[in-house]
Amino acid sequence: MDYLKHFETLVNNQKARVAKMKEQGDFIDYKSLDKIIIGVVGGDGIGPAITAQSQRVLEFLLADEVKKGKVEFRVIEGLTIERRAEVNKAIPDEVLAELKKCHVILKGPTTTPREGDPWPNIESANVAMRKELDLFANVRPVKVPEEGIDWTFFRENTEGAYVLGSQGIHIDEDIAFDFKVITTQGAERIARAAFDFAKKNGKTRVTCVTKANVIKTSDGKFLNVCKEVAKDYPGIEMDDWYIDIMTAKLIDKNRRTQFQVMVLPNLYGDILTDEAAEFQGGVGTAGSANIGKRYAMFEAIHGSAPRMVDEGRDIYADPSSVVRGGAMLLSHIGYTKEADKLFKALEICGQTEKKLVMTGRDTGATNADFANYLMETIEKL
Repeated sequence: MDYLKHFETLVNNQKARVAKMKEQGDFIDYKSLDKIIIGVVGGDGIGPAITAQSQRVLEFLLADEVKKGKVEFRVIEGLTIERRAEVNKAIPDEVLAELKKCHVILKGPTTTPREGDPWPNIESANVAMRKELDLFANVRPVKVPEEGIDWTFFRENTEGAYVLGSQGIHIDEDIAFDFKVITTQGAERIARAAFDFAKKNGKTRVTCVTKANVIKTSDGKFLNVCKEVAKDYPGIEMDDWYIDIMTAKLIDKNRRTQFQVMVLPNLYGDILTDEAAEFQGGVGTAGSANIGKRYAMFEAIHGSAPRMVDEGRDIYADPSSVVRGGAMLLSHIGYTKEADKLFKALEICGQTEKKLVMTGRDTGATNADFANYLMETIEKL
């Protein structure tokens, strides 16, 4: 392999991506649309089972809007590991074409092959979707009122350590290289999204998380851009922490209640939000938003759990995470009352009342039972 040529290609591709970012317009205005199209992609593993239940709940909440023709649900098939492996692409062309016809997407988990798996080395469908639809802001809220926890994470989605995850190179049998990319434009827009959120929601602090003391060039750029953006928000304090100590401080009862909004590159955001989700009941309960200027995608943050399918347990998989993603979708497209009802129902059904228990096995409720429980609870609100 010509290593220098490989690196030159990567650099040129990133320069082209920066040029596109510089040309971007404003965020889509959902109020101006005659109809909002919601794409539903089940994914694979337990994805289809739990995503179908989230769709049921959303259709229940938006029934009147669907009847009026204001909202349309479209089920998009084909984002399975089998189909992706067949065409050797992270997202099959026909699936990507259908996704681009939608305004927002509700997505179930998808399998990402690892070394040694019986699948080709295709890129993560999530990473590919974020790049193809330019979903640069991964927003993950975690709220546990009794613990004083009210965090919102803004994880940069389209660069960092993940953007070239399938394009590393083996120099020889002893040396392997991967690449990390941070751009001024990418860091600036995620930082501004975090500070804008803080301003609009009465938050007083934004925390930037990096490892800039060691990874000085790329993480250093991310931190410096955040500091520049902070100057435009004089009413909001900015502080910064390193990722290693930050993972410790999230379990420090005296310190963790002081954090509000956190902005961080891709890899650190992936780690920290999984840790944070444990306070809320685990990754099975946490949803996430992936937001760009034209498209937005909402999903569970956990994996596809193929073993549960192999063992016939997919009907017992907890749908809370993708349902929470659906609540975030409602809020994003302007249905805030419906979103608030769903968030409240999730809190009642999953944390306070808990008439049904999800165990992942036939010792607990099915995901359809839990969706019914949510809808019954919503009717009482």
